[in-house]
Amino acid sequence: MRALFVQQDHVSPTGPIGEGFERRGYELVEFPVVPADRFHAPDVEVAFPDPRDYDVIVPMGAPWSVYDGAAIGSWIREELDFLRRAHESGVPVFGICFGGQALAAALGGRVERGSEPEIGWYTIETGAPGLVEAGPWFQWHQDRWSPPPGAAPLARTRVAPQAFTIGRSLAVQFHPELTVAMLDGWLGNGGGDWVTAHGGDVERLAATTRAEEPSAVVRAHRLVDRFLDQVATRPW
Repeated sequence: MRALFVQQDHVSPTGPIGEGFERRGYELVEFPVVPADRFHAPDVEVAFPDPRDYDVIVPMGAPWSVYDGAAIGSWIREELDFLRRAHESGVPVFGICFGGQALAAALGGRVERGSEPEIGWYTIETGAPGLVEAGPWFQWHQDRWSPPPGAAPLARTRVAPQAFTIGRSLAVQFHPELTVAMLDGWLGNGGGDWVTAHGGDVERLAATTRAEEPSAVVRAHRLVDRFLDQVATRPW
C-alpha cells in the first residue's frame, strides 16, 4: 500500500501523520510541489501523477491561499483537478489545513479569508469525538472553507470549520502533523514574522509546542487509525 503525501513547500515533512501511516503498513511517497529555491516565487509548473496509482492521498499545508492564483499560478488548478479525480475514483484523501481547503474547493466548496487568524494550540468543538477528538490541535491559518455539497461537517472553532468527511475523504483545518522541529522550520522560513505581525508570541508558541508534542503525537496516530478504519474503508 502506498500513501502519497503532497508537500506544498519544503518545510512540511510528514511528521507523526506519516508515522501513523507507516505503522499501518503504508509506504510513504513524497511529492514536492514548490521547491525551496522557488518558495518566494511559487508559480511553478507541476505535473501531478495519476491518483489511482496510490491507495491514499494526503495533501498537506502551505503558507499560501487556495484562491491566490496570482501568487501560486496554475498548479493550484492542477492540484484541485488531481484531488477531484482522486475522490471521484474512490481514492481516499486526507487533507490537512491548505490540503483540506483544497479538497473543499475541488469538490464545490468555497475558501475565503477568515475573520481572524488562528495560531497555536486550540481545543475544538467536535460532533464526532470518535473520529476527530477535541485536541488540543495546532492551528496555523487565516483562511476558512465552506464545505462542499454532500459533506458532513464534524468540528469547528469560533473562527472556522475544523473537519468534514465526504465519501472516503477527510479534511481537517488544524495541523496534526506538527512537531517542535517542524515549527522551528516554519518560524525560520518567515513564519516567525507572520506570527509576530498577528500579535503572537513566538517564544511562548515554541514552549507550548514542546509541552504538547508527546500527547499530540499520540493523537495524530489515533487520527490516522480512525481515518483508515472509519472513512477510507467506506463502500464505494
